Amino acid sequence: MKAPRTALACAATAAAMLVLAADAPRTPRRWTPTAISTDGYESTPSFSPDGRELVYLSADRSFAQWRLLVSHCINGRWSAPASPPFAAPSPVIEADPGYTPDGKGLYFISARHDPANKDFDIWYVERQADGGWGRPQRLPSPVNSPHAELLPRADFAGRLYFGSSRPGSHGQGDIYVAERDRQGGWQVHNVGPPVSTAANEYEAEISKDGRTMMVVADRGDRSHLYRFVRDGETWRETGRVPTDPSVFQVGPLLSPDARSLLFAQADPQRSGEIFRANLQTGGSRDWPKPCKNRRRAR
Repeated sequence: MKAPRTALACAATAAAMLVLAADAPRTPRRWTPTAISTDGYESTPSFSPDGRELVYLSADRSFAQWRLLVSHCINGRWSAPASPPFAAPSPVIEADPGYTPDGKGLYFISARHDPANKDFDIWYVERQADGGWGRPQRLPSPVNSPHAELLPRADFAGRLYFGSSRPGSHGQGDIYVAERDRQGGWQVHNVGPPVSTAANEYEAEISKDGRTMMVVADRGDRSHLYRFVRDGETWRETGRVPTDPSVFQVGPLLSPDARSLLFAQADPQRSGEIFRANLQTGGSRDWPKPCKNRRRAR
């Protein structure tokens, strides 16, 4: 029979267990700031690099009638949301905002070019020297197609990832990546398996370093979040994010270090809300950046 452990050893073990429990990934928690939370649906957040401007998708309770809204961190609080100056007026449907990593531009999808308000194409708007926004430009073919493009997200290398239901896919929808060529045009290719499959993959969030990808896919049991990591030139799936299996998830946004994630899902109290989940132990402890007053220079 082994001798019983000393009280000191037991105390050390208990302390270690408490540290691990405090540091372990937890069930996703609602994150939506009070200023923007409504009885409608808030989704697909994107932050300026300094974390003080938030552009997101606002929808009704049934996740329809998409539009873009923006909120600013002012005097330690998020401001009441308003339409950004580049947004098209209602009833044009627009969604899926995504800042470029350097904050000098923002991609989004819009149906402003389609009288039927059904064809979602990718548009780009540039930040001006005075901090305002320029005039949105619709990206050309082959980035856009006669079919829907969704959730455009760029990495530091300038690659633009998005979902599309265009012909030639592996299934109902696939994930594509667009890159600039030497002539200033775009080259587009399907990311391919294991990311694009016979299921319906239609949103892909990419980490800034291009090595982690969060994919929204419907594999026959609603749309859920799947994580992929890059091994050399290939992608490897690491599994599904543990979220509520009874509802769909959309609009993923990775933290800069790809350790935490924001996404939207139905909430019994507030229709649809933005939630936060840790992808790795500990997650990103100070992300999203808290809305605080700026410190005055001394």
